[in-house]
Amino acid sequence: MSRKLLHPLPLFLIFVLSWAVIVWPQTPATAPAREKVQSANLTTSPETVGLSSERLERISHAIQKSIDEARIAGAVSLVARHGKVVYFKAFGMSDREVKKAMQTNHIFRICSMTKPITSVAVMMLYEEGRFLLNEPVSNFIPEFKDMKILEPPFPQDKTSPPGVRTDAKRPITIRHLLTHTAGLTYHWNARLGKQYREIGMGHGILPQEGTIGDAVKKLASLPLLFQPGDAFEYSVSDDVLGYLIEVVSGMPLDRFLQERIFKPLGMKDTCFFVPEAKKARLATAYTYYSAKGLEPFREKQTIEEGAFVYSADYPYRGPRTYFSGGGGLCSTAEDYYRFCQMMLNGGTLNGARLLSRKSVELISQNHIQGKSEESAFGLGFGVIGDARHLKELGSIGSYYWGGFFYTSFVIDPKEDMIAIFMGQLHPTGGLNLDSKAIRLAYQAIND
Repeated sequence: MSRKLLHPLPLFLIFVLSWAVIVWPQTPATAPAREKVQSANLTTSPETVGLSSERLERISHAIQKSIDEARIAGAVSLVARHGKVVYFKAFGMSDREVKKAMQTNHIFRICSMTKPITSVAVMMLYEEGRFLLNEPVSNFIPEFKDMKILEPPFPQDKTSPPGVRTDAKRPITIRHLLTHTAGLTYHWNARLGKQYREIGMGHGILPQEGTIGDAVKKLASLPLLFQPGDAFEYSVSDDVLGYLIEVVSGMPLDRFLQERIFKPLGMKDTCFFVPEAKKARLATAYTYYSAKGLEPFREKQTIEEGAFVYSADYPYRGPRTYFSGGGGLCSTAEDYYRFCQMMLNGGTLNGARLLSRKSVELISQNHIQGKSEESAFGLGFGVIGDARHLKELGSIGSYYWGGFFYTSFVIDPKEDMIAIFMGQLHPTGGLNLDSKAIRLAYQAIND
């Protein structure tokens, strides 16, 4: 889930991995593959890639300030440019209550940062000729044939309870799902959220019975919020895409991602459910309420925010059978960097090509022109489509996203740069450190 980190502690540790040579290509799409990279260790001084060491430390100061003010327990931040990781640090505590220091290999609940990975998986199947993006999803999931739409129409009416249903004018396409224009929504929606909860539709951040296929088939029995293609509404579309991947590939979503994305990219710590042997590296999730301050999630604790219910123990508790393509993955900063670098390289990393350059170009374009005043969206990623979307430091053409439990990233082809921030906090109490850490990477550009 898209949410939308650091705090005083007697022990402040910055874990900087030992220097080693990373051999990723130096330019986004044209450099030849080289020797396989073993880790995302620091490789060179920031100055060699046009970044200022002194200015990068402003990220450290901002994170440590939030730790000192007890607004967050700990975090990991990473900045890379021209294929070189030049800033990779851990701050604070992964578990403040037992004084367990955060390390750069700690695992985070990345929630909606799962969506870009699921979308890339869809595009990999697209490149194999399994479907066209404008093809109806009902060709593969027949339950989505002959959908109904709620009246009065959205977005003019966002709050009326479900009423009259009318026939859909057009089918839901795979493109609609990738761009969140299918007419689906999330559990907090005033008009349809209750029905999503009643059928047991998952959202990825709560232990869930059954499978993604079970839930998606039930979802197809509900009306849509609007005519497919007419509006943008952030939604469970990626859970539907996760099931589409299963149907088309003949593999469970977790196995497809493992074999086709994580293993080729060396993402050794990315998974839906954290193995027992790695559970100690899962960073503790925290809440922040002004009246209570910073507190850890308790075991089996759920939090209700209006119509939305979530927990923090879902990565290791429950039946572990529901693979949420929209919010279920856990990962490390290093693993997610590998995914981002693959995208920045035009679809390849260490000799493994997941996508063509043309697919990466298509993914990172704005596909919702005229459907959202506030933002632009590509195929599974938020994008900075033009100057009106560039509201903070950044570049037109960059693409990004974030996660419910306070994680964020940006991929910037113009600056050939990646920035990643990972914490574990929700609700945040209005803390904007996740966004600030990304912006502070930009102010360090020195060429």
